[in-house]
Amino acid sequence: MSSFLNLEGKTIVVTGLANRKSVAWAVAKTLEEQGARVVFSIRSERRRQTVAPFLGDRPVFICDVEEDGAADRLAGEIAAAGFGPIHGLVHSIAFANFSEGFKAFHETKRKDFLQATAISAFSLVELARAFKPHFAPDASVVTIGISSLVVTPDNYGYMGPIKAALDSANRFLAKSFSADSQVRFNVVGSGPLKTSASAGIPGYLESYLYAEKMTFRKRALETQEVANAAVFLLSPRSSGFNGATLVIDAGLGENYFDKEIIRLAMRPERGPANPEPGR
Repeated sequence: MSSFLNLEGKTIVVTGLANRKSVAWAVAKTLEEQGARVVFSIRSERRRQTVAPFLGDRPVFICDVEEDGAADRLAGEIAAAGFGPIHGLVHSIAFANFSEGFKAFHETKRKDFLQATAISAFSLVELARAFKPHFAPDASVVTIGISSLVVTPDNYGYMGPIKAALDSANRFLAKSFSADSQVRFNVVGSGPLKTSASAGIPGYLESYLYAEKMTFRKRALETQEVANAAVFLLSPRSSGFNGATLVIDAGLGENYFDKEIIRLAMRPERGPANPEPGR
């Protein structure tokens, strides 16, 4: 008897694994718990060495999506190794060059913006096209996005517009593939998470703690919660979802006027009756 999600024996390609804190790893573990076979795609040989201690003998292929033709090579190698048909693809890839620290958005360099777009957004298009001949008729593609495309966090910089491009590309892929297939495309719109990748964003810790206070439950979103949503979208049980963004943020996007946030913002201890020293 199959489980509710009906993922037993399905082959899912998971990209973007970096370490144990990666969303990709949480998704992969949950898929395996549901009986799916996971095939991993990682960025480099060096990355293969860092993940080997916990991946064991799981199948791993190298694909640096920044390289032209890398997606086609990946799909061909996975098919040649006998992993097919592919029932699902997880796109959990993002990169931005913050090596020079925080800069105002209008100071974004062309090369940084284009590099981040190619890796973080257009790679979804390339991977989808490369795997199209290898997908099962009802395959599901899931990408990891962000919970809101209209907020403008200073320290997220040019990645905001690029995540918007990813979200839009997902919808256009859903429409494009629908012409001759039943392959679905959806986004998990995640709130802030405690991952190694996010740690590289200037000022992220403060944003993460602020987001935690903004949730209804006053507890931060967990990576496993995002993974659970992704696995649902990969399963046949989510067949009614296509071209959609499933937001998972523990309510922070609906809690702008939380009384505790307002109290902290107004800082009553610095009101007229208690001015700052020297005033």
